[in-house]
Amino acid sequence: MNSETLKIRTKTCSISIGKLISTLPFNVLNKNDSNQLVRCSSSVGAKYRAACRAKSTADFLNKPKIVEEELGESMFFLELLEEFNPDLKVDISNNWKEGNELLSIMVSSIIRIGKNEQNRKTS
Repeated sequence: MNSETLKIRTKTCSISIGKLISTLPFNVLNKNDSNQLVRCSSSVGAKYRAACRAKSTADFLNKPKIVEEELGESMFFLELLEEFNPDLKVDISNNWKEGNELLSIMVSSIIRIGKNEQNRKTS
């Protein structure tokens, strides 16, 4: 998967989560969890774009790790929202699945980048 496709997917994921959040009933739990989810889910796309513009190898290695963290947090808050909003289980689950796919892609990329960097250092 190329970087342009991932830029689109991370942005689409953030938009989908934003639309989901806008359908949540207002209560204290949804307010707090959705506020956290807005921040971490929108950060996924922003940090991925920053990774694509990395200025050094260290920067290039670090930014995808931040994306990985933000995806993990997003998935956690989706899990909490699912517990408190069972009527939205399908929509929440669909967003969780996309987050999990993106997380798998990021982890694979991080491993590949690390191996490439190790090979470069030993060559």
